[in-house]
Amino acid sequence: MIKLSRLLKEHSLAIGSVLVLIFLQSLANLYLPNLMSNIVDIGIAKGNIPYIWTVGLYMVLVTVGGALCSVLASYQASRVSTAFGRKLRSTIFRHVEGFALHEFDKLGTASLITRSTNDIMQVQQLVNMMLRMMVMAPMMAIGGIIMAVTTDAKLSIIIVVVVPVLSLGIYAIMSKSIGLFRIMQSKIDTLNRVLRENLTGVRVIRSFHRTDYELYRFDGANRDLTNTAVRVNQIMALLWPLMMLIINFATLAILWFGGVRINDLSMQVGNLMAFLQYVMQILFSIMMVSMVFFMFPRASASAARINEVLETEPEIKDSPVFEHQLTARRKSPSPEARLGEDDPGTNDEGAKADGEIVGQVEFRDVAFSYAGAEAPAISGISFLAKPGQVTAIIGGTGAGKSSLVNLILRFHDVSSGSVLVDGIDVRDMPQADLRAKIGFVPQKAILFTGTVAENIRYGKEDATDEEVEHAAIVAQAMEFIADMPERFDSLITQGGTNVSGGQKQRLSIARALVRKPEVYIFDDSFSALDFKTDAKLRAALREEITHSTVLIVAQRVSTVMDADQILVLDEGRQVGLGTHRQLLSSCDVYREIVASQMSEEEIA
Repeated sequence: MIKLSRLLKEHSLAIGSVLVLIFLQSLANLYLPNLMSNIVDIGIAKGNIPYIWTVGLYMVLVTVGGALCSVLASYQASRVSTAFGRKLRSTIFRHVEGFALHEFDKLGTASLITRSTNDIMQVQQLVNMMLRMMVMAPMMAIGGIIMAVTTDAKLSIIIVVVVPVLSLGIYAIMSKSIGLFRIMQSKIDTLNRVLRENLTGVRVIRSFHRTDYELYRFDGANRDLTNTAVRVNQIMALLWPLMMLIINFATLAILWFGGVRINDLSMQVGNLMAFLQYVMQILFSIMMVSMVFFMFPRASASAARINEVLETEPEIKDSPVFEHQLTARRKSPSPEARLGEDDPGTNDEGAKADGEIVGQVEFRDVAFSYAGAEAPAISGISFLAKPGQVTAIIGGTGAGKSSLVNLILRFHDVSSGSVLVDGIDVRDMPQADLRAKIGFVPQKAILFTGTVAENIRYGKEDATDEEVEHAAIVAQAMEFIADMPERFDSLITQGGTNVSGGQKQRLSIARALVRKPEVYIFDDSFSALDFKTDAKLRAALREEITHSTVLIVAQRVSTVMDADQILVLDEGRQVGLGTHRQLLSSCDVYREIVASQMSEEEIA
């Protein structure tokens, strides 16, 4: 909680006003018993009716003033706590946006959602309670003790006995509940994970008729959370009866010993009434603190989970030594790295006249391993993808194709070697600048809630209607967009569930095309298309992206055979690089892939 409290600094003025208002409210509450004592001892005892009316009216004014201060303090405390919650959510979201894929895997998506919602709500509620009760309670307790001692010092011995007993009881209950609250938050994570998996995988669950199993799994997680919550609340339920028992015994003791002192003429009835109210204020102040303590264990556990997210440093960061305004880019790579280029001295196609490289992608002896993996996902990868050329990447399942293209986008960092874009190592380039150069179509097409046009404009926010339509035409998406009721204004539901897999892929491709980037990466982005649409799309793409570098990850030989160069991967290793014809004669792995998909006549 202390680490998160820095977010409250910008609300110092509002917090100060809360403290002032609560101080005034406390003074009003402490002054009322004294007025009541005067009414009883002076007004009622002596039959002084005008005095009763005067002091009574004064009590009404003090009560109204205290109530007004209470309302304003509650309003300000609520504003501060909600602003704190909003700021904390924004801080977490901004921090999580910088995470690499490894951090998401480590913390878990379901847990991150819980921490960004439920955990922050727990902390926000605690801040609200602390601003109101944790400030008021000490004021009321200290003020009550002073006033009680002033009223009757000997009777105040009861306070010396009661307060430690009540405090020890609260401490004993709270110490048992803190650990259980931490466990309960982790149980909420588990429940969210099971629920999320059920909602996102509903088609698979129903197709395999596993509904009963999933109900059993959800019921188990739900029951586990319920049992933990019941245990916590059983412990916390002891708090209120314990406090009421102690308070009632304190009241009996005050009335008993106070009656004795009145009988001895050492105390007046009004003073006894005032003393009783002061003691009640002291004990109820402790109860207010206990209510905060009731929330504190759970909020403390939530704060620790939030801090864990904020303290998780992204593995992939922008280089601190890189100058954003780079005056001169690196020139073309060395002839040795060109992998057989005919004329190293001439500019590449797509390069500018001054020698600046635009859109060129190069891998130099790249190896990459996932955290905890026994063997590298890819190793020994070296190739050059030039502007105006199509570089295809093919290989069996698990060969490392997607891992390879993820290194270009810097979703992961290489374990050894280097990946260069425009002649610059991607680790030395701001991530925003790097990704602005790339139009990426992922293996699993992702669409967002919104219109068709909004999904395409996700690639270029300021794209005109003409650019959006042109991208859709090239991506072969117009044939189904035209059939939609509102064409580009038609709504795409969450996750794109109201369009087919092939339609999602074509919209994802249109989203990359509208950007007109230097580098296109298609990660198995044609798998859901029929052969006719695949062929039409590749023909349209070849005309559209003549000056860009294109990398295509594919399973189909028909998709890659026309590429300018084909990179063949096998178990993470580079086993071939060349054209379709060259690889047929030089690469056994490629021949096997071709033979498994094409007849001898087609190969010939």
